[in-house]
Amino acid sequence: MDMDWVAEFWIPVIKAVVMVVVLLLGGAYATLWERKICARFAVRYGPNRAGPFGLLQPMADAVKAIFKEEFIPNHVDKVIYLMGPGISYAAIIITFAVIPFGPEVNLFGNPVGLWIGDVNVGLLYLLAIAGLGSYGVVLGGWSSNNKYSLLGALRAAAQMISYELPMGLALVSVVLVVGSLSLRQIVDFQGNWPLIVLQPVGFLLFLIAIIAESNRSPFDLPEAENELVSGFMTEYGGIKFALYFMGEYTAMVVNSAIVATIFLGGWKWPALISDLHPLAGVVVFVAKVLFVLFLMVWIRASVPRVRYDKFMRFCWKFMVPLALVNLAVTAVVVALV
Repeated sequence: MDMDWVAEFWIPVIKAVVMVVVLLLGGAYATLWERKICARFAVRYGPNRAGPFGLLQPMADAVKAIFKEEFIPNHVDKVIYLMGPGISYAAIIITFAVIPFGPEVNLFGNPVGLWIGDVNVGLLYLLAIAGLGSYGVVLGGWSSNNKYSLLGALRAAAQMISYELPMGLALVSVVLVVGSLSLRQIVDFQGNWPLIVLQPVGFLLFLIAIIAESNRSPFDLPEAENELVSGFMTEYGGIKFALYFMGEYTAMVVNSAIVATIFLGGWKWPALISDLHPLAGVVVFVAKVLFVLFLMVWIRASVPRVRYDKFMRFCWKFMVPLALVNLAVTAVVVALV
């Protein structure tokens, strides 16, 4: 068999399958991660009945969702109603395709990069797919023909469009420093110092914006249960609701990986593991992702939900001007240095 054909076709396929499985499990266990940490913040135990230490709780929740009755209300636009959860979840999964989670390794005599696709415009790809994910939310809310669902979808669209601006400006500052849109080159640039040291303001702006993009507390206004029942998911149940629900937690994992890659050095740890096995970089990357996940859950457990008008005002009157100032300062420093 021609080994070049194996390397060109089967290795990318295997990497893609592994990526999907890891993200499915990661999204499932992100729910347990959040419930356990929030329980500790509230001096509780959290899930501890399904399996040892509650480790099988995500599996129990998945089985429960799968065997729920599939009910489609008569008043919905059925085609778009069924497309919404699929679009939303698919956009989150394919986002991970350009994120490098380790260095190049030697597999059966072939050099294999621990990433699905190394495109030279990786940051543009991330922004494009982030915009695509909002379509699933908007279509799901609009097709439900429910006032609460529609209000939730409108909120989601407004906040995604608004917070993409400071997020994009923070990434432009990174591009000015690194000189590349490739995520792998951004990681390579951080061999000595992670970009959080050079771009602390950009890091904070990007973290806040990506929490808002993910509809995470305290910015979970599209599904605010005390105002909108369940927001854009009000008319969904069973596996369709599970896709939206799992999409939110899988987005947490993917967004944490993006933050770890762009600002925390990805798989690199300055001068500490340079002589160790390349797979040690994967362990470092996972540790950084778990750290960002912990930050997200910490914020959720500590900060109350903000009012919607204040939330939008915070974006346009504080985050966007701060992002522009950060971009201008970065441009001046790069030009002078």
